[in-house]
Amino acid sequence: MSILDIRVLGDPILREETKEVGEITDDVRQLVKSMFETMYLAKGIGLAAPQVGRTERLAVIDVHEKPFVIINPEIIEAAGKAAKSEEGCLSIPDVYGDVERPSNVRVRALDIEGKPFEIEATELLGRCLQHEIDHLHGKLFIDYLSVLKRRSAMSKWAKEKDKYPGFIRRLESDPARSHEHPDEEL
Repeated sequence: MSILDIRVLGDPILREETKEVGEITDDVRQLVKSMFETMYLAKGIGLAAPQVGRTERLAVIDVHEKPFVIINPEIIEAAGKAAKSEEGCLSIPDVYGDVERPSNVRVRALDIEGKPFEIEATELLGRCLQHEIDHLHGKLFIDYLSVLKRRSAMSKWAKEKDKYPGFIRRLESDPARSHEHPDEEL
């Protein structure tokens, strides 16, 4: 098993723009496999490359046991009444906030074979796609919070961040891994 360390808030890579994947190589395939394993161990439903210290524009998602990868994704349509729902993030453990996002989204990406596809999504899958694509552009869910809510979230994070020296969350010894929350983290 290839479990990767998860980068947490404070690591500069989480704020960087990712680079397009030009070719689906064995390295990219291994990264995707390791990211799925890491995401499952962390009890998440989505994980973007910057969260594991990589700059490739890709993310893995598994909502309702339909795992897939999005490589070089782009949101080509976001519509519908904005819906507010609680989000969390594997890179900001134990911090949650209500985020307003479009209720419908259409995404174009490449699959693991390099074939283009489009996916239309609503509800949790639509939210997860938007959350992970944000990661690929250096944006985090806390960026959507009001000043007051963001201040509260950052106050919570200030109490948690010392558990992650070097801004690294190591899952094998991560005491936060066993926490339970009614909604899984994105």
